[in-house]
Amino acid sequence: MSEKPCNCPDLLSNISDYLDGTLPADLCAELEAHMRGCENCRVVVDTTSKTIYLYHTAGREVDVPQDARERLFSALKLDDLIPPKK
Repeated sequence: MSEKPCNCPDLLSNISDYLDGTLPADLCAELEAHMRGCENCRVVVDTTSKTIYLYHTAGREVDVPQDARERLFSALKLDDLIPPKK
């Protein structure tokens, strides 16, 4: 029996609409069915959902530890924007 090719990138391109509740029902059902069998996509959706929740509950001012800020800026190739250590 031939398995349908994994279409994770296509499905996850709809993640924003899915989490906003604006994804059409048929695509929502397809994404949810896919996530039941794809742990990686479940993790992506769950992590994104939690990140959005934390952002909304924390407000705009978030105290990020200096080492985490440095790693993030470095990963984004924004080393020149790293604020000086206090």
